[in-house]
Amino acid sequence: MAANKMTMKLGQQQSLVMSPQLQQAIKLLTLTHLEMTNLIAQEMVDNPMLEEFDSEQSAEVAEPTKEEIENKEATAEDFKGKELIEGTREDFDWDSYADSFNSTSSTAPNMRESMSPDDMPSYEDMVSKGQSLHEHLEWQLRMESLPEAKFNFAMSLIHDIDDDGYLTTPAEELIARSSLDRDEAENVIAMVQSFDPVGCASASIEECLLAQARALEERYPLAERIIADHLVDLQNKDYQKIAKSIGITKDKVKDAELVIMGLHPKPGRLVSPEETQYVVPDIFIEQVGGEYVVQVNDEGVPRLRVSNLYRDLLKTKAGGLEAQDFVQDKLRSALWLIKSIEQRQKTITKVAIAIVKSQQDFFKRGPEYLRPMILKDIANEIGMHESTVSRVTTNKYMHTPIGTFEFKYFFNAGIGGKNGGIDIAGETLKLKIKELITNEDSKRPLSDQKISELLSTKDIIVARRTVAKYREMMNIATSSKRKN
Repeated sequence: MAANKMTMKLGQQQSLVMSPQLQQAIKLLTLTHLEMTNLIAQEMVDNPMLEEFDSEQSAEVAEPTKEEIENKEATAEDFKGKELIEGTREDFDWDSYADSFNSTSSTAPNMRESMSPDDMPSYEDMVSKGQSLHEHLEWQLRMESLPEAKFNFAMSLIHDIDDDGYLTTPAEELIARSSLDRDEAENVIAMVQSFDPVGCASASIEECLLAQARALEERYPLAERIIADHLVDLQNKDYQKIAKSIGITKDKVKDAELVIMGLHPKPGRLVSPEETQYVVPDIFIEQVGGEYVVQVNDEGVPRLRVSNLYRDLLKTKAGGLEAQDFVQDKLRSALWLIKSIEQRQKTITKVAIAIVKSQQDFFKRGPEYLRPMILKDIANEIGMHESTVSRVTTNKYMHTPIGTFEFKYFFNAGIGGKNGGIDIAGETLKLKIKELITNEDSKRPLSDQKISELLSTKDIIVARRTVAKYREMMNIATSSKRKN
């Protein structure tokens, strides 16, 4: 029998810790414009470090040192600044650092100021019906090119999900009802669980949290193992038992706990429909010199800076150690809010620019020229994860010269591209079907098969059942019920 031997090995490992600040940045990305302005107003009440200033006001900015510049750049770019996550160095010059973050809003000219009243969104454009969890998941499902059997199974999963995001019927039973084999069915379940919000269609909290942990930008294997094998021990705060079982230190268990605490045990609650939503466009599009210019909506978003009064406390070290700790904590929170707002506006602008670039014909010629586009296309264009693009498109609106549209409107899987046909967007297909039905003879209405044949003369090859599906989505009756 071989003898056991203990060895020591030194290595580097990268891991992502979901700090409260990083959670705040992700949360801001999902908020509507109105929700964001409300959150900023509340933060200004809760955090005395934050104050608003006019663009005409000037602030004295100290010349930053090389060390301060490095810390500023690290924080601004990736929200992983070591000083802000792990604590504050006592010798760090916070007042100079704060000066460099005193502005959040763009200083570019606001083209909305040059808009006439007729160009601004109408009241009708500011009212929108809420979207249910099932509709939100179904929209993402239609972005995937799936065989009919897999699509139908995925639909059965989505419509079996409760408001918290969990399956109400055991997965085994749903798999048994389908025509798929087990491996195919499990792959479809994993796909639905990867949709936004991540973790829906899970059978248990362990499965739900594990799906979210696996979807993190940087995987954290220790957190995944604790969720799978020691979630009850973690709930009981039995760090020693977990550490002993896995063979790690208690500190590493607590680090993993921070990641797990950033996950959502009821992901379905992140999407809740309301009867009526009053929306404010996040993006304005205007045609300038034949080009479409993208402008982020900064209306109601105050320009924030760190209060001079509390910065003086840092300089004078007045109030003792407890007061200094309080001020530094509030300062970190203020800086992260400022950078989170800036990052949100930049990300939304990036996505909008990519959409406009991809949908030029739509903006020039109208909805009939909307081209197929999926989340992955924009994600690859701007170098971000699909889940980030999904968060940006949720409840975000774009005011254009031809109307106000939800970001999601521009994402449609291609249809009709098989057998040599033209690949068109689902919304475009709806318009063409509606046009044919509107112009039909009411005494001899077109059947779904006849509509399919008429579309094929325009090189749009779609099956009769596809026509029927899109007709039903528009709440248009069958040909027999349309007959006059």
